[in-house]
Amino acid sequence: MRTATKGILAGLGLMLASSTSVLAQELTIFWAEWDPANYLQELVNQYEAETGVKVTVETTPWSDFQTKAFTEFNAQGSAYDLIVGDSQWLGAASEAGHYVDLTDFVKENGVLDKMAPATVKFYSEYPGNSGKYWSIPAEGDAVGWSYRKDWFEDPTEMANFKAKYGYDLAPPATWQQLMDIAEFFYRPDATPPRYGVAIYTDNSYDAMAMGFENALFSYGGELGDMATYKVEGIINSPKAVAALDAYKKLYSFTPPGWAKTFFVEDNQAITENLAAMSMNYFAFFPALINEASNPNAKVTGFFANPAGPDGDQYAALGGQGISVVSYSQNKEEAMKFLKWFIQDEVQQKWADLGGYTCSAKVLESEAFRKATPYNEAFYQTMFKVKDFWAVPEYAELLTQLNQRIYPAVVGGEGTSQETLDALAADWKATFAKYGRGG
Repeated sequence: MRTATKGILAGLGLMLASSTSVLAQELTIFWAEWDPANYLQELVNQYEAETGVKVTVETTPWSDFQTKAFTEFNAQGSAYDLIVGDSQWLGAASEAGHYVDLTDFVKENGVLDKMAPATVKFYSEYPGNSGKYWSIPAEGDAVGWSYRKDWFEDPTEMANFKAKYGYDLAPPATWQQLMDIAEFFYRPDATPPRYGVAIYTDNSYDAMAMGFENALFSYGGELGDMATYKVEGIINSPKAVAALDAYKKLYSFTPPGWAKTFFVEDNQAITENLAAMSMNYFAFFPALINEASNPNAKVTGFFANPAGPDGDQYAALGGQGISVVSYSQNKEEAMKFLKWFIQDEVQQKWADLGGYTCSAKVLESEAFRKATPYNEAFYQTMFKVKDFWAVPEYAELLTQLNQRIYPAVVGGEGTSQETLDALAADWKATFAKYGRGG
């Protein structure tokens, strides 16, 4: 009797322990502090309702996001189970063992078919073309363009433009058209003054790189060979030189004081009646269709990055993938969450909330493409994105690019060939220092 009682009590204890473990299960996702993180919290509340697993999206300002994340990683801390990390972190985080290898998960769960191919390549795969994956595409983003529809559709402007350039004034389909329109609307002596275009010029992180990449990739240029780390003859190729020439020319049509600008200023170029066209991440376009933040909301339109002279059409990638942190004590549950996250219906909900889905099925749907004035351009763009180097030393490469490109664009220093020859030498030395390439 006593033995039987002990057995029953022991069984109850195991059941209670098991039940407590399930009920206590929680997941923490770490991300930067911005609207998409709020949308993600709304989304994961649904996961809690379905599974009983509480998911908290912990945020920190963008300014210390990377520092705080890698401080926790380097301490092998378990504060975060998943992280929505920048694509450039893939090399540093995977080589240091901070991310769980998701290669098997990606292949077994059809991620390669579910997500837009370019987003898997740049948000998830490292090294390039290796077939190894460290994240699931989460927040799609890229650089696109906004423009003043009322300026473009003004009958007098349309007639004058056609008389000067020989074709109709419309959102540019090519970079040559982009430069023509920027030149046409550049009127610094008018009352009030108007300017042709707003572009990224800030050199403190990746703004200048993202802006220049928009030209580089569409002119058929590349940063280098991502597999072999060869840069000589690539970043300083004739196509890359032509791209830098084009970016420098665009800068000549920007508003005054445009030598240190990023997403805030480029939205202000539209809201404050400064420029006909403005470059920016799609993530910041919601503010431009909100009449509370943009008095010109009803006359603001959007277009994808135009094609270059040979028909190449790409855009610089923003956004993030979601990874499982290798020090998490809840990796099994984290994997279950990812399996839930990639479902078509969840990705649709993510898009409905305001998140930028990477789901090919959702992106291609007519409902998504018509949901906002910029969704069609976003859909076009997310199948044509390319990214910066994702190697651990990407920060050094970025600094070197800024040191070379910035004075060339905003200061007119040197020729584009000289600028990119110097950058190629910088990068070649950096890769040699880290033992990359032959």
